[in-house]
Amino acid sequence: MYFALIEKPGRPAAEIIAEVLEDTIRNFPWPKSMRWGAGSLRWVRPLHSILAVLTDEAGSTVVPLDIDGIASGNQTRGHRFHAPDAIAVNSFEDYATQLKRAFVMLDPAERAEAIWQDATNQAFAQGLEVVEDKGLLTEVAGLVEWPVVLMGRIDDEFLELPPEVLQTSMKEHQKFFSVKNPKTGRIEGFVTVANRETADNGATILAGNQKVLSARLADAKFFWENDLRTAKAGMETWTEALSNVTFHNKLGTQAARIDRIAALAREIAPAVGADADLAEQAARVAKADLSSEMVYEFPELQGLMGRYYAEAAGLPQEVAEACEEHYSPLGPSDDVPTAPVSVAVALADKLDTLTGFWAIDEKPTGSKDPYALRRAALGVTRLVLENNARLPLDRFFDGQLLRHEIAQNGDDEVSAGLMRDLLSEIAEHGVFGSALRTVADAFDGDLPQHMQDLEASLPDVSRDLLSFFHDRLKVFLRDQGIRHDVIDACIAMAGNDDLTLLVKRARALEDFMKSEDGTNLLQGFKRANNILSQAEDKDGVEYSYGADVKFAEDDTEKALFEALAANGGAISSAIEAEDFAAAMGGMAALRAPIDAFFEAVQVNAENDIVRRNRLNLLGQIRSVCGQVADLTKVEG
Repeated sequence: MYFALIEKPGRPAAEIIAEVLEDTIRNFPWPKSMRWGAGSLRWVRPLHSILAVLTDEAGSTVVPLDIDGIASGNQTRGHRFHAPDAIAVNSFEDYATQLKRAFVMLDPAERAEAIWQDATNQAFAQGLEVVEDKGLLTEVAGLVEWPVVLMGRIDDEFLELPPEVLQTSMKEHQKFFSVKNPKTGRIEGFVTVANRETADNGATILAGNQKVLSARLADAKFFWENDLRTAKAGMETWTEALSNVTFHNKLGTQAARIDRIAALAREIAPAVGADADLAEQAARVAKADLSSEMVYEFPELQGLMGRYYAEAAGLPQEVAEACEEHYSPLGPSDDVPTAPVSVAVALADKLDTLTGFWAIDEKPTGSKDPYALRRAALGVTRLVLENNARLPLDRFFDGQLLRHEIAQNGDDEVSAGLMRDLLSEIAEHGVFGSALRTVADAFDGDLPQHMQDLEASLPDVSRDLLSFFHDRLKVFLRDQGIRHDVIDACIAMAGNDDLTLLVKRARALEDFMKSEDGTNLLQGFKRANNILSQAEDKDGVEYSYGADVKFAEDDTEKALFEALAANGGAISSAIEAEDFAAAMGGMAALRAPIDAFFEAVQVNAENDIVRRNRLNLLGQIRSVCGQVADLTKVEG
């Protein structure tokens, strides 16, 4: 063993501070920085002075520092209009106090509070409300030193624009807060924040802002009116234009993607209680607004404008709602659509994205997820669970992966035709393997090589995608207090592509494992499984059959036979009815007889017949308990 003794002598604090400050100033990673003059220094804005003061009990001293000719000192300046003269400071408290006197509000939280308080008060005085926007408030508070809130009115000619258009245009172009009439919900005014006080109380500033805003809103009005005319003539113009827009160079155009989503939405519709025709219709127009002038100018309005345009086109309300809602949920705090047509299209949209990138092997790696596939998987999970939908994901994975195969490798007419036949079989029967055999049996001759390759590759891709979903589900459920090993135990069961069933089973098992019966039964099960596994390895046979109560020698042994016979069928019936609470109740009834059996009986008896019978009895315990979950994966 080796030891090293390293002595680092202390240094004056000023020397250390100067070193840290120089390194920070020269190397700070601004998202955007600039260089000015003849120097090489880069900073977010031109750097004019460096205030560096070290304060102790004896007083304050300037930390000596010089960076590209800019020497440190104990001076700064206040507001460039109200108090431009130099200010000497000797401590942080003195710094904050003197800046406040010089019309600089140092604390950004204080600036944000002052802006919001003044804005809401001015709006309230006129019977209006400021539309809350915390992100914009933070941004504006960072743009001013001495916030002066001014409120103006929007010209009457723009008041009929959708409120979201007004709000987005003012926020993105002018950094204005929207002010609405609480009685009508209409945006009627705006709040801007100046950085200085003026003799005319901001009238000139407000007039200039009003002029610029009118020009911006005139553009928005022009886009809106043009788009409305197009929508009323038929949204097909926009969807046709998407045939010239590439979604991904390996996944084709947006128009091709819409065809796939529409087909999948039609298949999903019955599983979520939606009308198949409406689901397909909604999927075909949901992304039409991507071609509109308004969404080209304001991409963040995609979906929302689709709803307005679908309504203007006279489409059913369910279709219009799906246009807006099919992108949701985008994040963990977003609302989840509940309207059946919206759910069908939202699921189809996200599943097409996921299967597409799996088909071209563009999966997330480590922290990198450029196509937001983890977010898409979480969106599917929330859509399924919060709508209590019963969706066999495997079937839809296989079908959509096959559509991607047709798109990428459909040049050969024979293969393309066979893949379309296979797609129909999957849609009808839901199982890739048997569907492929049916198509192969109906085909005269050997399957083309591409189809044979598909038999080997597609199921692996589908399984890998399902595994990705299970990983996302573990994260989602862990936040709800369900242990990862409990989820693993349920994932090991049949039907694990039905997320609603899987979660229902996991929640019931989690509750059971928290109980005393669950803890003790798990110990008994693991003991039985360990003895059984060792015996099967040693004997080279599987002890799963032939346990007979007539070979039982002990009363506890007979009681266990009775308990397994009485509760095994009940557990099976409960599992079949998906009543997992009742199944766990049946499991709880096994705890006492299993405990008593192990207390009283030696499984590896000297009598070989008795030993085999008891091992087969343990096989019954494993079989009965294994109906609920794979308890070998639960940590004891």
